[in-house]
Amino acid sequence: MKLTKVISALGAGVALVASTLANAAGLMTPANSNLPELTLQEHHVAVTIDDGYATTEIEQTFFNPNSAELEAIYSFPVPESAAVGEFTYWIDGQPVVGEVVEKTRARKIYQAEKAAGHNTALVEKNAFKTFDINVYPVSPNAAVKVRLVYIQPAQVDTGVGRYVYPLEDGGVDEQAQSFWQRNESVTEAFSFTMTFRSSYPIAALRLPKHPNATINQLSENEWRASLSNHKNSEAANPAASVMELNQDIVAYWRHQTGLPGSVDLITHKPTANEPGTFMLTLTPGDDLGAVSDGKEWVFVLDISGSMQGKYATLVEGVRQGLGKLRQQDRFKVVLFNEHAVALTQGFVAVTQENTESTLQRLETYPIGGSTNLYAGLQQGLANIDADRPAGIILVTDGVANVGNTEKKSFLELLAKNDVRLFTFIMGNSANRPLLKEMTEVSNGFALSVSNSDDIVGHIALATQKLTHQAFRDVQLCIEGGRVRNVTPEHIGSLYRGEQLTVFGHYWQAGPATLTLTAKVGSEEKIYRTEVIFPEQNQRNPEIERLWAFATIEHLQAQMDYFGADDDQQQAITDIAVEYGLVTDYTSMIVVQEQVFQAQNINRNNQQRVAQEQQARANRAQQPVQDNRIDKQQPMFQSPRPSLGGGGGSGALGPVFLMALMLLLLRTRRGS
Repeated sequence: MKLTKVISALGAGVALVASTLANAAGLMTPANSNLPELTLQEHHVAVTIDDGYATTEIEQTFFNPNSAELEAIYSFPVPESAAVGEFTYWIDGQPVVGEVVEKTRARKIYQAEKAAGHNTALVEKNAFKTFDINVYPVSPNAAVKVRLVYIQPAQVDTGVGRYVYPLEDGGVDEQAQSFWQRNESVTEAFSFTMTFRSSYPIAALRLPKHPNATINQLSENEWRASLSNHKNSEAANPAASVMELNQDIVAYWRHQTGLPGSVDLITHKPTANEPGTFMLTLTPGDDLGAVSDGKEWVFVLDISGSMQGKYATLVEGVRQGLGKLRQQDRFKVVLFNEHAVALTQGFVAVTQENTESTLQRLETYPIGGSTNLYAGLQQGLANIDADRPAGIILVTDGVANVGNTEKKSFLELLAKNDVRLFTFIMGNSANRPLLKEMTEVSNGFALSVSNSDDIVGHIALATQKLTHQAFRDVQLCIEGGRVRNVTPEHIGSLYRGEQLTVFGHYWQAGPATLTLTAKVGSEEKIYRTEVIFPEQNQRNPEIERLWAFATIEHLQAQMDYFGADDDQQQAITDIAVEYGLVTDYTSMIVVQEQVFQAQNINRNNQQRVAQEQQARANRAQQPVQDNRIDKQQPMFQSPRPSLGGGGGSGALGPVFLMALMLLLLRTRRGS
């Protein structure tokens, strides 16, 4: 029987997560020019995680201390699965909400208004890297204020949820680095507030890299965390209160143990006569048994110039990885920059002599050059025994810039090799769309990693997935409700602790039968329950944007695999304009009201933003809502998986972290 081969980027999490990135998000000014530098006076962030998704609201104030009129340009990393739906620019003291139009048209309008000396602002998406905000003008000795809001699903993995406010830039865009210099300081006031509300009891909330955060438990289901740094004019050293935007803010929450597997439903249906939108989240019970097979391990390591400053940590990660291999395992090491080199010349036995020899060569190997990721993967896949399980540990920032860089080629390479890819997505500038689609094609999984993450926790989550069975060939059927436009269309695999989130539309209120089928080994599993679609519900209008964003991601993935398609690109543009989303093909423009009228731009997004703001205000005044809908007919009989641990006062203690490390050592060594 042919054994399934496995590709794993697990070692990437060990190797790179502790490294410090050179650049951060911040106000940008052209380098080597005579233009005076703007300052970022205030930066305020309010995050609300409720009903299965996170809403992030950012308000910034730029100040021009000079005598010349200037343009402000602000750039920050693209958050994972984030749908930017609101951008507001204050003109003459009044907030003006932006509207989404086709990207080229938005840029032309902005340039024309700027040339005419009119107030204008623009939000563009720079592929997978950044959202870029242009604001003009910033008058002499004056300030301008902007507001940005984005939403994203907030999923839980093995009882642990995670939110990242990205600030680290990643330092991989060499062209941008040569042209721009960044001002990462907030000179007067910074604040970050996160309110977390959950249908299920929360044992702990923590910000591992921000020990000065204030964390309060408001109830069993509601927590709040905050950071602030306000300038005190009477302080002996006012500069000490300046906040640097050079580190991601990462928050974890942990559910109480023993919670049941469940189905949660969030809907939005404005009136009985309109179609409804739903977000369905399935959290399976712990029905996946442990497996313990010996493997062949391939380390595919990036030694290009973008790894400068990270290489020593990379080598230490490989050292730790080799130290955890079993005696019956074998390994090989492949290095790549412009070219791929087999350092070990094939597989070698896991012995002390082979391990030390490999590490010595690795430590002294010269690094630099460009990134030929395709060549590295190709070499790593070469000569793997089809009858033995194998793991390829891929360590890279995922930014391929030489050789074959076409996304479709990567997807086809994985598909034709019948492999599974497990990857950590490293840093905010990694090519997340490429790495995620590679895992989806190969029925693997992806975990995002920040420098502010808890390394041990990430290793524990990944280890449980690699050492347990998975749900394969997963299919979800909804009978009733006249359900349409469901995304994702293809689910593939679910690993231990993973949730399944599905978006769609329904045209008929009332009951519907939900059936999940999957294979676990050679056995077919069937799970079934009943859901009720409401006739009207106006609590969560943001669900419409989340459906639109998930649909756009699906259409983009199809184009990446099957090739560019004008019809699909137009479909993405149409959906983005209708639902007010910044994408690769659309941007958000702010101009004076008479210009919107002259350009025949309808104020649809302004109306949508007002509706969402009112809904958020209403939810804040209401009790935490229980969104579980399968209590009467539970879909899963087993409790959901959990990493364990008792209650806490806002931080996971050293005993819990030590337990995770012991779990890692046991599962990796097979003891």
